[in-house]
Amino acid sequence: MESSGGASPFDRIMLHDIKGEERWSARDLQQLMGYDEWRKFEGVIQRAMDAVNGSGLDALDHFVGAAKVMQGGRWGRQQVTDYRLTRFGAYHVALAGDGRKPEVAAAKTYFAIQTRNAEVAAAVAPALPQDYEEALVELLSKVRQNKALAAENKVLAPKAGKWDAFCDAEGLIGMTAIADMLDVPVTKMTNWLVEEDIFRKQRSRLGANQNMPRRHYQTNGYFTIKMESNGRVFYEVAYATTQGADFVFDRWQARAAA
Repeated sequence: MESSGGASPFDRIMLHDIKGEERWSARDLQQLMGYDEWRKFEGVIQRAMDAVNGSGLDALDHFVGAAKVMQGGRWGRQQVTDYRLTRFGAYHVALAGDGRKPEVAAAKTYFAIQTRNAEVAAAVAPALPQDYEEALVELLSKVRQNKALAAENKVLAPKAGKWDAFCDAEGLIGMTAIADMLDVPVTKMTNWLVEEDIFRKQRSRLGANQNMPRRHYQTNGYFTIKMESNGRVFYEVAYATTQGADFVFDRWQARAAA
């Protein structure tokens, strides 16, 4: 595999396989994401693989076992376990990392932007221009598109970092974490969401508040409900996406300003 250049350290460790497709070494990512021990970072990789499998995809398509020769230690050069990660796999490794580490936050932002850029680049290419005038029009369109994409990335980067410390391996945020950022008890916050008709009022088997998001806000990507267990019983738990967390945060600030 060939190494890539680039301004970002994540660009510099990028590899290209024989088909020219982007790959990252898990061992290289370990260093850039601030993990000193491979044992701990391998746990991050496993959480990322579980998240990919949980989404209905096959993690083996994005995490390919490999070996890497490393220099150092009492044994000098030695061959160690490694993984070759696709961009999608590397993004999930970043999501599964310790959000308290600034290096992990940087990885999340980088791969969020790279994923967005790839989605735009994957759009169907237009037909080749047939004359000089058409080529100029096409070039102008591309320049405008790139400017719009650059502006969108400036917005995406801070948003990707705003909730990094609170996201789990699936990129979801617990309601308690949002309440903590708003400096309000979670019960008060979810009761307010009921008043705003964003959540529906619900009680647990023991009679405690267990307010849950309405279906409209789930289908529109703001919230999701997961079934969890304490080892004895299963229960519903509400989570927000980063979009949902921004939505709640903005609504709360508007409420405070009113």
